[in-house]
Amino acid sequence: MNIHIDMAYKSLNKIHEELCGDKVEILRTEDSSILILADGMGSGVKANILATLTSKILGTMFLKGATLDNCVETIAKTLPICQERKVAYATFSILQVFNDGQAYLAEYDNPSCIFIRDGKLVPIPQNIREIEGKKINEWHFHVKEGDALALICDGTIYAGPGELFNLKWTWESMADYTLKAARTSSSAARLAAMMVDACNDLYENRPGDDTTAAVMRITPKKLVKLMTGPPLSPEDDAKAVRQLMEGDATRIVSGGTSAQIVARALDKEIAPHTGPLDPDIPPIAHIEGIDLTTEGVLTLSHTLKLLERYENDDLDEAFFEELDGDNGGAMIARILIEDCTDLEIILGTAVNDAHTTPGLAFRLHARNQLVEYLKELMEKMDKTVTVYSY
Repeated sequence: MNIHIDMAYKSLNKIHEELCGDKVEILRTEDSSILILADGMGSGVKANILATLTSKILGTMFLKGATLDNCVETIAKTLPICQERKVAYATFSILQVFNDGQAYLAEYDNPSCIFIRDGKLVPIPQNIREIEGKKINEWHFHVKEGDALALICDGTIYAGPGELFNLKWTWESMADYTLKAARTSSSAARLAAMMVDACNDLYENRPGDDTTAAVMRITPKKLVKLMTGPPLSPEDDAKAVRQLMEGDATRIVSGGTSAQIVARALDKEIAPHTGPLDPDIPPIAHIEGIDLTTEGVLTLSHTLKLLERYENDDLDEAFFEELDGDNGGAMIARILIEDCTDLEIILGTAVNDAHTTPGLAFRLHARNQLVEYLKELMEKMDKTVTVYSY
C-alpha cells in the first residue's frame, strides 16, 4: 500500500498539577507505526510515573517483537504499588499499523478507540481475553487511505467545569465531535488539538482530569517540491526548473531570483498578490503552474519558526491561528505539515549578496543553513526529504 501514517497527540494536565498522568509513545519500525496511550491512576507525580513506566515498557517490548501477554506480565510485575489503594494500576491502549495496511488494537480499561472511515464511525468489536487477571480487548483489522483513529483517556469523556462530571458529554459526544472535526482537518496534530481544546472548553480552562487524545491518520503519499535559490551556473537554470515541474507534486518557489528563473523557463508572468499583506512577511506572488511563490530567506525563516513550534508540540490554538495565516511563511509551513509526506528540495547554490551584507540590522542565515535546518525538522516529523543541489 502506498500510504503514510501520520501520528500526533495533545495533552492537558489536571488543574494545579505540573505533570500529566497520561503518557503517549509514538514509535516507528521498518514495517509499522505504533501509537501507545497509557493513563496512570489518579493524577500528578504518581500517575505520571505509572503512565511513563507502562508506555515505555509496552513500547520497548513491542519494538523487540514481544507478545502482548509478555508485555502485560512484565507490567504487572514491574509497576510500583500505590500505597493508598494497594494496587499497581495504569490503563493503556495500543495501536499498531503495518505498512501493508494490517492493524492491531489492544485496549485495557481506556475508553474505546474512535475509528472514523468514509465519514462514519466504525464500532470496535469486543474480543475480550484475560491476561494476568486483566481483561483486554484485542482486534486485528485492516486500515485504508482516509481512515482516522483516536486513542483517548478518561479525561476526554464526562468533561465538565472544574471537578464536576458532565454526564451529557459522553464517549458518544466525544466521538461525534471527533467525526465532525476530522472533516475540517487534514493532519493528526490538528485533529488531536481540536479534540483536546473542545474538552478544555467544557472544563472552562480548569481541567478536572488529565486529558489526552492520540491520533493516527492514514493518508496518501504527498510529494512537495520546493525550489529555492538560483543555480550556481545559469546553464543549470532550465534543468532545475524541469525537475521542479516533473511528476505529480505541490510546487513551491521561494526567492525572488528563483521566481524569475522559473517564470522565464516556463514563459509565464509573475503576478503580484492582490490580497491582504502581512507587514512582517514579504508578500507572495503568482506564477501559472506553480502552487505557491514566495520571497526567500525571510519567508523561509518564518516557516522554520512554525515548524520548530510544531516539532516541540507547541500546538495551542494560537499556533494553528498563525499556521492558517495569510502569508508566505505560514502557507509553506501549512503545506509541509499537513499536505506533505515527501519533500524534494531543489537548492540553488549561487551566493546572493543581500544575505551577507554586514549592515543588516539582523542576521540572515545563509540559504543552505536554512535548508539544512528545514531538512532536519522535516525528518523529525517523519517526512522523507531529498535535497538536490545545483
